[in-house]
Amino acid sequence: MSYADRLFLETCRDILDHGTWDTGLEVRPRWADGTPAHTVKRFGVVHRYDLREEFPILTVRRQYLKTAVDELLWIWQKKSNRVADLRGRIWDAWAGEDGTIGKAYGYQLGVKHRYPDGEFDQVDRVLRDLKYNPASRRMVTSLFNHHDLSEMALAPCAWSVTFNVSGNTLNAVLNQRSQDMLTANGWNVMQYAVLLHMFAQVSGLEAGELVHVIADAHIYDRHVPMVEALLQREPYPAPAFHLDPTVDDFYAFTPESVSLEGYRAHPMEEPIPVAI
Repeated sequence: MSYADRLFLETCRDILDHGTWDTGLEVRPRWADGTPAHTVKRFGVVHRYDLREEFPILTVRRQYLKTAVDELLWIWQKKSNRVADLRGRIWDAWAGEDGTIGKAYGYQLGVKHRYPDGEFDQVDRVLRDLKYNPASRRMVTSLFNHHDLSEMALAPCAWSVTFNVSGNTLNAVLNQRSQDMLTANGWNVMQYAVLLHMFAQVSGLEAGELVHVIADAHIYDRHVPMVEALLQREPYPAPAFHLDPTVDDFYAFTPESVSLEGYRAHPMEEPIPVAI
């Protein structure tokens, strides 16, 4: 069993057995038929993944690493909010008439600020500090800008990353305000594991721990039977992760820079109802 599977399944079981339902509350998300999308949740879930041990990808349901990396690079490398810049169609439902998701996600990372040593956006500030000031405890990125929330199609879920160097090891804390366990947990974990690997490689460091802090870890009501089915599956061992070792510039990575060796997974159940 992969470690990612173990944490995922244990957390889902805990949510279903001990979680709190919001059925008595007014909720924002709706199913396609207009029905309120209620959830059962646990507050303050913390998962730790040691990337030196294995790559955290689920095997109880197939994950598509290159598609996830494409979205990751759309946000962190292209710093884009235009859905046309993304290969997949996962953001189409949130796009406005201008074809963007507003001042959200990649837009926030691309905003430049003046520092004593020059003008940088959030990504370039971290990359510079990793190279020239790795002892810094200020390598923090944030997508949750209160001044721009009213102009975002969706307030960022995975909203903050703190990078920290210990010796020659790069670690990170990912803060997430809200997590749909069935559709997003495995997706976000493998994305930010890849980001940590990428930042470490271009900075001459080793990828270490990814700590994932989830404020509201939830399962939607119509997802419960699917999650129960996943809990009955026998996971496979974790695959080996490979990142193109010739790339030394973060902006040169592509989805083709990553690959998995020996990845076995159960098929993804279709279709999964999506709450908007």
